[in-house]
Amino acid sequence: MDKKTKLLSKKVARIRGLIQAIATLLTNIHIPNLLKGKIYQGKIKTVCVPGLNCYSCPAATGACPIGAFQAVIGSSRFKFSYYITGFFILLGVTLGRFICGFLCPFGWFQDLLHKIPGKKFSTARLKPLRYLKYIILIVFVILLPLFVTNSIGMGDPFFCKYICPQGVLEGAIPLSLGNTAIRSALGTLFSFKCLILITVVVLSILFYRPFCKWICPLGAIYSLFNKISFLNIKVEGSKCVGCNQCSKACKMDIDVCKTPNHPECIRCGACIKVCPKDAIQYQFLGKTCPQKEQQQSAITNR
Repeated sequence: MDKKTKLLSKKVARIRGLIQAIATLLTNIHIPNLLKGKIYQGKIKTVCVPGLNCYSCPAATGACPIGAFQAVIGSSRFKFSYYITGFFILLGVTLGRFICGFLCPFGWFQDLLHKIPGKKFSTARLKPLRYLKYIILIVFVILLPLFVTNSIGMGDPFFCKYICPQGVLEGAIPLSLGNTAIRSALGTLFSFKCLILITVVVLSILFYRPFCKWICPLGAIYSLFNKISFLNIKVEGSKCVGCNQCSKACKMDIDVCKTPNHPECIRCGACIKVCPKDAIQYQFLGKTCPQKEQQQSAITNR
């Protein structure tokens, strides 16, 4: 592997927090709307953003892909969206769950919560719960909006309406603070969603990214592409000494040496930072500076 590529991999891993902050800002660029209590509704709002980010957030730049997907499925006229499905496939094949680790605002929110000082607990023994997010994807995102419809054939966005805490965090709370009419209309559902948000906040302080691991249907979709995505994690077997430091550093409970591109991997780079032999790095399309590799190979063969 090329030394420059290894250095770049480490640098990307080290500045992950900065990248997350920039991605969150770009995803919610209309910050003045937070004070106005109004939702931006320009033309660009029809374009999906990569991560989980509520459409109803006053500052939101674009549409949440899960929300948009549910809107199409629940529509009385359209049952399939080539745009949103293509969007998932494009980002999934290109980046996989790198989006979860670097570009998702709610993922960053959980990361910040987990940095709050206090006792932390491992989720290694709770691995079976990771399959819950696939059940939520199938049942709440797809089946219920498709088959449980009203008199005119429209289905509710069940996940967004009854489960997703991001809608309360970014949408309901900011809107209610800036709009008296909305504040007076809040009822039982808002209280229920606030309870979900509080639960996720508490769990995020104690456990690393519980929402991403167990609940998020968007993460479930991107995880399906992790093993085939252009961007992946490469472990150089010839340099690995089996110290297992990478797996100990992985908060997503992955055996990095055996399955570096496991569906749960969010490409956070923790394994890259701790590897004492620089045996782990990001690679794109399976290539790492081919010209230099060919030059090194030519020198070796002389």
